[in-house]
Amino acid sequence: MADQHNTDNTPGISLAAQKLAEELGIELDSLWGSGIQGRILVADVKRARSASSGQKGTSSCYQRKVSLANQKEHRQSIKIRRLLARKMEEAWQTIPHFYVTVAVDMTDVVRIRHGHGATINDFITAASARALVEHPWVNSIWNGEQGVELPDINIAMAAATDRGLYYPVLYNCQKLSLSEISEQAQLLAANANDGQLSEQEMSGGTFTITNMGMFGVESFGAIITPPQVAVLSVGSVKGEVVVDDQGEPNVALMMRLTLSADHRVLDGADAAEFLDTVKCYLEAPVMLIGD
Repeated sequence: MADQHNTDNTPGISLAAQKLAEELGIELDSLWGSGIQGRILVADVKRARSASSGQKGTSSCYQRKVSLANQKEHRQSIKIRRLLARKMEEAWQTIPHFYVTVAVDMTDVVRIRHGHGATINDFITAASARALVEHPWVNSIWNGEQGVELPDINIAMAAATDRGLYYPVLYNCQKLSLSEISEQAQLLAANANDGQLSEQEMSGGTFTITNMGMFGVESFGAIITPPQVAVLSVGSVKGEVVVDDQGEPNVALMMRLTLSADHRVLDGADAAEFLDTVKCYLEAPVMLIGD
């Protein structure tokens, strides 16, 4: 989940929005929040900056325009969330889910990721894209009668924002390098937090990755987004005592990956083989670095 919660210094405003307002010299009292319960977001600060630079002396007019704009944005947000809710209800009622979990040694990913300007989630996305190329049946949709394998790998990444949970899509991941995945994921996450995602940017996903590791969740099973046939759930990375090939105990940074799969299309062997490939890439991340 490309999504992070911040600790706010001021109630009712996100940390990023507060920092931006301070940098721009914008009074917090003059801002109108478009988030849940009037929470002030980065998008609200940006709108205030644009208005102050081009509409000085028209604060009351500006407030009315901002209010109308935020009401429209709020309605769009509710529309998207209702659409997602209907999809999740449909998925839980109609898809025969099963779950497979593997433990992955993330020591090497953690060691090298900063040197490549990538997050753990970027490496997981890149590894999943490579694994989907090798196991294309996992990159399928259910058309109502059968599974249909898709040529393009479009990975939806869960993004938790003040407005709720959204799933922006990274398109054609089979053609993207790790650095390209990282760049596009950062842009989508920023758009999600600013409330700038369009419905088009959240459609067409063929596979989903959702990460709750930043919340301390060790493992979980997510609900599949129809018509997709699988979703990968990512847990936290934490130190654990493991036994090496020589029988000696060592500490490694371990993470649990759980694949929720549609039993109409995939069986246990399909899920296990896919996860094993993802695990191999993450435990030898140098294979993901080359462009």
